Amino acid sequence: MAGGASRVDSWLWAVRIYKTRSLATEACRAGHVHIGGRTVKPSHPLGPGDLVEVRVDGWDRQLEVVVPINKRVSPAVAAGCLVDHGPPRPQRDPTDQPGLLRTAPGRPTKRDRRALERLRAR
Repeated sequence: MAGGASRVDSWLWAVRIYKTRSLATEACRAGHVHIGGRTVKPSHPLGPGDLVEVRVDGWDRQLEVVVPINKRVSPAVAAGCLVDHGPPRPQRDPTDQPGLLRTAPGRPTKRDRRALERLRAR
């Protein structure tokens, strides 16, 4: 772990907010990452005490930098590198997935499949 400063895209990846560093970079370029109310570039330096506002999958998070790190670490160590000041993640409705039209749990029967094909053909 490093102590001084870190790039914002590298830090978001290292503390496991984004799965890849390229996703963190794209989020910065798309304007989903703010520091002090201003959109920042991926190379913006972070230091301890900075407040980072991030939008991930439609969920706004407010993260305080405790330790600016550059390398990806285990989830337990990553949790100690930030303080989350945002609201808890909203629960997803499992039936709210696009493309799923189920009448009964499990695999659709042949009859159900034919009914779905008739629906989709219209």
